[in-house]
Amino acid sequence: MDLQLAGKVAVVTGGSRGIGKSAAAALAREGVDIAVVSRDPEIGARACGEIAGATGREVRFFAADTGSDAEVQAAVAAIMDAFGRIDILVNCAAQPAGQSRPPALAEVTDQYFWDDVNVKVVGYLRMARAVAPHMKAQGWGRIINVSGLAARRTGSIVGSIRNVAVAALTKNLADELGRNGINVTCLHPGLTRTEKTPGVQRRLAEAQGVAVEEIERRMASGNTIGRLIEADDLGPVVAFLASPLSLAITGESIAAGGGEPGVIHY
Repeated sequence: MDLQLAGKVAVVTGGSRGIGKSAAAALAREGVDIAVVSRDPEIGARACGEIAGATGREVRFFAADTGSDAEVQAAVAAIMDAFGRIDILVNCAAQPAGQSRPPALAEVTDQYFWDDVNVKVVGYLRMARAVAPHMKAQGWGRIINVSGLAARRTGSIVGSIRNVAVAALTKNLADELGRNGINVTCLHPGLTRTEKTPGVQRRLAEAQGVAVEEIERRMASGNTIGRLIEADDLGPVVAFLASPLSLAITGESIAAGGGEPGVIHY
């Protein structure tokens, strides 16, 4: 299927690793030039080199902390200077989740909360605010906000709050920007294998006195398909949502966690 993306330009925050990197790679494979935005120049430059080498597309790194409005504004200005346009924004920069036990109520400090929400929620807002005028001027755009299935379950106070907030942000942006040709969607990954998963599995295996293979089995048993979703499984989903073919989908939160057993969402 031709996703009609060739020649477009995408900005991917958090694009140097994990789901963000897989999204950037999937878009590049569809003929999209990529601006990767993250905080670590060394890791970011390496990811850009890997994606460019595998796809032949122009992939550039722009250092910015999306927790800072000044850095967001500077990065978007630099991307416009480099590429001349921004068609797609994939918001994926966030404090990592699922690497350790979420803090209980008594352990959730104001600083912990604000540090997390400032990047994943307000950071997404900052990026959307910065790129929307450029998308409006050309009459077309796609914004994909990567959130998470903690929005639909308990167990992490801050995780649930931030992911629900991303879904609410998505719907508000979709309603405001739709008449400008801009679709906005929210992607809810579940437990997903990334570069950090092997370390997490080893720590859990040691703590629980079981084999790593048992930890893998337990993780995989949490969804309907019975295997861990890979970060690379999500890249094609992002690419479709970023494409002109996704016209009929906007303002929606789409789960991509392999299916939640026993749960109905309508």
